Order: sequence, then structure tokens, then C-alpha cells
Amino acid sequence: MRLTQQTSYSIRVLLYCQANNEGTSRIRDIATTYGISELHLFKIMHVLVESGFIETIRGRNGGIRLAKPASEITVGAVVRATESNFFLTDCFDTTNRDCPLVDSCGVNRVLSEALRAFFAVLDSYTIADVASDRGQLRGLLDLGGAEALHPLMAASFATPS
Repeated sequence: MRLTQQTSYSIRVLLYCQANNEGTSRIRDIATTYGISELHLFKIMHVLVESGFIETIRGRNGGIRLAKPASEITVGAVVRATESNFFLTDCFDTTNRDCPLVDSCGVNRVLSEALRAFFAVLDSYTIADVASDRGQLRGLLDLGGAEALHPLMAASFATPS
């Protein structure tokens, strides 16, 4: 299973807002920081706002910020909101099953259990947990005049290929 860029970028936006939680964040700044197009981020913002993770603030000092505390936003909830399906195999798609073994094969039971375990782990972590070193995040995101990124740290925020 591979999560989409939308999920990766959504988590990055939430981490950015958590690191910058003293004020509002601007899409332009987030896009520049992560090297993502503003248009793409606006599409992602729609999902994050509709899901109740982000709120928009209008006006001269406007922007975006977390709609609720980071400790109340689980990574699992973000993944569920940003991914379109979790069909690990054709067996999961009840409308397009074409395998004659679907009712007697144990593979879909095993994969269902694995998917539940996957979400149990994601649900056990919040945005606050993964942003626990807020000072380091602020430095990595250049939100406090930090020194240049260490190459290994920069790689952890690189755009997935």
C-alpha cells in the first residue's frame, strides 16, 4: 500500500500549522517551504477544511491554522480523509469482485486484519505526537530564522517520487 501525495502534503500542512501555531500560516509560504504549487495546495486545503482539520482566517492577517488542537487530530483521521480507498486487493471492492475464491479464500481476512492493524497504529498518533519537537520543526521549516537544513533533515521533507 502506498499513500498518495495528497496525504503526504496534507500531513505536511498540518505539521507546518502546528509548528507555526502562534499565528496564521499562508499558503504561499507553505508552498515555498515544501516546493509544492499553490494551486495544488488549494485543492488539498479544501479537503482539510471540509474535514475540520484546518480553518481559514480572512483579512489582512489572514491565512490558515489548525481548527482544533493538534492533539485531537490523529494521523489515521487524516489518512482516511485524504485517501479515496483502501482496497488492498480486488477482494476489498465488493462491486467489482471477479475472483471465484473470494468467499472461501482466507487472504481477504488476513489483509482486513492487517488494514485494521495499520489504522490502529495511525490512530494511536496525533499531529501533536509527530510534531513533538516543535522547536526542531520550526527550524526545519525556517519559521524562526534557523540555520540551513542538514542534508539528512532536508531529505525527510523532500517531495516523494
